[in-house]
Order: sequence, then structure tokens, then C-alpha cells
Amino acid sequence: MTDEDYLLAKSKKEYLDFMKDAVASYAPGRIEFLGNHLDYNGGCVLGMAIDAGIHALGVPKTDSSFELFSDVFEGAKISGSLEKLEKQTGEKKWGNYCIGIIHVLQEMGLAPSHGFSLTLTSDLPMSAGLSSSAAVELATALSLLQLAGKKISKKELVMLCRKAENKWVGLPCGILDQGTSTFGETNRIVRIDCEGEEFSTLPLPSNTCLWIFDTGIKHDLIDSLYGTRNKECLDALGILRRKEPELKSLANCPSELLRRVKLPEILGKRSLHVVEEQARVQQFVEGLNEGKSPRTLGPLLYESHRSSSLLFENSLPQLDFLVDSLMNEPDVYGARLTGGGFGGAVLAWTSQAFDRQKANSVAKKYQESWQDNPSFNCFLPSEGAGVRNPIRN
Repeated sequence: MTDEDYLLAKSKKEYLDFMKDAVASYAPGRIEFLGNHLDYNGGCVLGMAIDAGIHALGVPKTDSSFELFSDVFEGAKISGSLEKLEKQTGEKKWGNYCIGIIHVLQEMGLAPSHGFSLTLTSDLPMSAGLSSSAAVELATALSLLQLAGKKISKKELVMLCRKAENKWVGLPCGILDQGTSTFGETNRIVRIDCEGEEFSTLPLPSNTCLWIFDTGIKHDLIDSLYGTRNKECLDALGILRRKEPELKSLANCPSELLRRVKLPEILGKRSLHVVEEQARVQQFVEGLNEGKSPRTLGPLLYESHRSSSLLFENSLPQLDFLVDSLMNEPDVYGARLTGGGFGGAVLAWTSQAFDRQKANSVAKKYQESWQDNPSFNCFLPSEGAGVRNPIRN
């Protein structure tokens, strides 16, 4: 063995010794395929885990301190103590998605008893309606559970991460994001019954693609109208229950009841979107089961966007422009905003004939009208969140 070979072998051994207690995990981003704002309204939603996401590497420490680092927020490394968790502000706000997980794990008796260093790396576009926040939560939870020597079910993982986002971060989200990222499967769409908290998958029609066009318009949902829409839906449900006390959720409100009850104009618009969006999801699922073509099912996405724009009012002129431009493309089956809205991105469901050249043509039209260049990516349905080997070659 040469000196060089010896030093290389020695370095590898020392690295493996250093990493012997390390853990790793991965959580994909997700595309909300159909069912805008139905999750917290007790509806059924369709989503897709994608082939890009968040990787987490956890290394245990001997004391009670922890460190959080993200390659997306390189200048915002976070240090803290497990004995006194603190909310982060400013450029360090990203860490609240991780610290919220620590907090809930501690409440459940599932947190590591020792400190750790957690490093997050990403190939997921941020603020593009792909739910990078849920991927951060899931990757963090899976790594910390490994460090604690604990295991929970997929459904328990979803509920844990949702609780962290609701209670610590302060966003009243449903289970769409965490559920899709957890239960994703290759070449399949995830169907979530948010009222019954049940998860299943459906095959995505072959020879189709999903493109995301990101406007670059940031949407901090905590400070946006997301919470306002949540409250409006709850207010509408409260009024409807005066007529129908057994009504469990707004998404399952019968159309007849909605016509019969006189709601204030704004609440009526929000409710109509939710009820009709639920019907669109059901139509899409039934269409898939009946083997209907993407060309037949695609217009449901466009109808969803028009409803989001006119009734739920969570679109923007830039998003509307992108959707209209995409719907003029012969290889596009359907298009709609994806995610919470108020910025972010548009989803296009296309044939395989829609390629990067055609996507660039749509982006150019947008640039000519809005003096800004949207980014775009093509994604495939992927497997959901899970643990990884931290020293995998």
C-alpha cells in the first residue's frame, strides 16, 4: 500500500467513525394537483409528491444544545437549547419549522434526550407553491425520531408536522402538504380525505407531464390573506350550521343548502368555491377510475383556477395571465394556480409533446407583459418522505 493509499484509507475510516451515529432523511416537495383550500375545509384533495425536496443530516451532540443550518439560508444559522426553545424572527424565521417539530416531539415524549446538529440541503425551488415548509418539517421529524430511537406511523408523522405548523409556526393549514409529501408514490396521485384523515393513491395517466411556472412573487402565508380565508370559511360554516346543525364541514355542504341559506356576499363566494371545488375533485377521481382521457379531465383544472380567481380571490393578475397563456397551448390539458395562492406558481398538466422550448415560449410571453422572467420546471411523481443512509455512496 502506498502512502497515498494509506492516508486515503485512514481518512475514510476516520470519516466513517465520525458519522457512525449520524442519521439522514428526505422529504419531497409536493404539487397541489386539484382541491384548492379544501384541506382545512374537510374536503378531499389531490396532490403529488415530486422528484425534488429537502435532505436532512443529523449528528448527535453530548450536551443539550442544537444547531440548525440550511443551504438556502446560509447566513442564518440557528443555535439554541433543547431546554428553552425560542421562536425565531427576521432572516432566521425559517428555523421555526424545525423548532416547532422539536416542540411537538417534546410534548409527545419522542424528542432526542441530547442535542444535535441538523443540516438541511435542498434542490426544491422555494416559495413556488411546492410546500418546501412541509418538506422541512418532515425531514426534520424523521431525523430527530431516528436520533431519539423512536418510530411512528406515516399518519402519525403527518399529524405531528401539521400540529407543529399550526401551533408553533402559526399557519392554520390542513394536512394536504404533509400528507402528500409523506404518502407519495412513483407515477401516482395522492388522494386525501381531510375530514376522515384517510390517504390513498391513484395512477397518473401515462404519457403526461407536470410543469410548474414560478412567478417569483413571494407569498408569506402567515402574513397574507391565507388566515383571512380560513376564518371566512369557518364563519360561513357557522352560519350554515344554524340551518343544518349536523353539517360537519364546508366542503361537504349540499349545494341545495348553500342556495337556501342567505350568506353575506363574501362568505357566499368563498363557500361556493369550496363546494364546487369539491365536486371537481370528485369528477376527476371518477374520471380516472373510468379511464377518461387527460383531454377530457384537464378542463377541470382550468375551472378550478377560474373559481380560485373569481370566488376565492387568492389569485393574482400574473397567475391569471400564465394560466390563460398555457390554456392556449395545444399540448396543455389543464392549468391552475397551485398552493395557497396570493403569489407563487402555476401548474400545467401537459402531454409529453410540451417541451422546454414550448415552456420557454410561454415564459417569454409573460416577460413581455410583466417585465419579469418566470422560472419553470418539469416534475415527476415520486416516493414520499423516508429515512436515508447518511454514508450512502
